[in-house]
Amino acid sequence: MSTTGSSTGGPTANAPGSTTGGTARGAEETRRALLTAAEELFTSAGYDRTSVRAIADRAGVNQALLFRYFGNKEALFAQVVAAQGLDVLHGGPPEELLERTLRSILLRAEGGGESGGLFDSALRSAASSEAVNAVRDELGTAYTKAFAALADGGRAPGSGTEGTVATGGTGPADAALRAELLLGWMLGINLLRNVFRSEAVASADPDVVVGHVSRAAAALLHDGGTPVDSDRCDS
Repeated sequence: MSTTGSSTGGPTANAPGSTTGGTARGAEETRRALLTAAEELFTSAGYDRTSVRAIADRAGVNQALLFRYFGNKEALFAQVVAAQGLDVLHGGPPEELLERTLRSILLRAEGGGESGGLFDSALRSAASSEAVNAVRDELGTAYTKAFAALADGGRAPGSGTEGTVATGGTGPADAALRAELLLGWMLGINLLRNVFRSEAVASADPDVVVGHVSRAAAALLHDGGTPVDSDRCDS
């Protein structure tokens, strides 16, 4: 009985997890193949339109291995989202995090396909399992903490600038607030670019977007802004 026929959806010879020829690949290699296949499909097609069979077929393994190593599709999706976010978070100097995040959001899939932007698969997903929600919370907390550390008033003790408070700010609590506002802006840009398909944002040169957002973010994180005069708002 042959296992080489791809038309049946089964694993191909010498694919990860295949036992053809008596040389079964290791569990870690199979996990990596499934993660890579899942990332590609979740990003291009979205969570809901990606099936377990499609992931297994792309990885070249039997779909039973997906359940063995990850439990279910939602748990696999959670790991993919976590890996995408953490790769960007830790992919360079902290002071370049904003640019890395923006460029990941603005990333265009090769070959004219759907966007491969950071957070895109998470935001477009209808998945709401405990695992997915936990990863979303984890990434939100990690990014907020990282942006807050860059803000005035948010420096860690021992950095030589602890206690610095921007105009109208209140120290670390205000730094966290400004960081969450910035993160919300990043998510909004992602929605405009990759979900609502805003022409202005989708067609813009990424360098131009990065420049505009970076200037505004610098004011938010480091100047704190000038408190609005409520009398002027009422006039």
